[in-house]
Amino acid sequence: MSSVQLDGSHTPVKRGGTAVGYQGRKKAKTTNMLFLTDRQGIPLACSEPVAGNHNDLFDIAKTVSKIVDTLSGAGIAIAGLFMNADDGFDSKALRTICERLGIFPNFDINKRNAKSPDKYDYLFDNQLYKERFVVERTNAWIDGFKNLIIRYETNDKHWLGLDYLAFSVILLRKEQKAIK
Repeated sequence: MSSVQLDGSHTPVKRGGTAVGYQGRKKAKTTNMLFLTDRQGIPLACSEPVAGNHNDLFDIAKTVSKIVDTLSGAGIAIAGLFMNADDGFDSKALRTICERLGIFPNFDINKRNAKSPDKYDYLFDNQLYKERFVVERTNAWIDGFKNLIIRYETNDKHWLGLDYLAFSVILLRKEQKAIK
């Protein structure tokens, strides 16, 4: 495994509960989670659910640390990985964390934050970045589980458990196709 893809997802919440906040862009109460996938779109790790009134970079140091702990616990080496993410993740804080962990950030440049985008001093590999679409496809696969497209669980731990079940099903489906 040489590259991973990072993306976030806001899920509408119907019954309230823990880790719920109003997201103006969605015009609803939502819960936000970050997903990390491999090059094939198989989910590797996710963040804890957070209230939807926070953006993807909310408490990013803690979030990335937990995701890295999950990968390390599974025996997945993180040093030398390339991490693709969209321009919403382009921040000095996340780049610093990635570099400290030995991960190469390949984030699209957020032109709103860059003082002069033409003089941006970070490396960006456009060919590698094209692989990022798999995390969007994974989000669509997760949305295929009716219990996850809208959050009805009031306890965020129960909802996280449902996400882990979906991750397992996605992996098993991929393995089943590989066997055939």
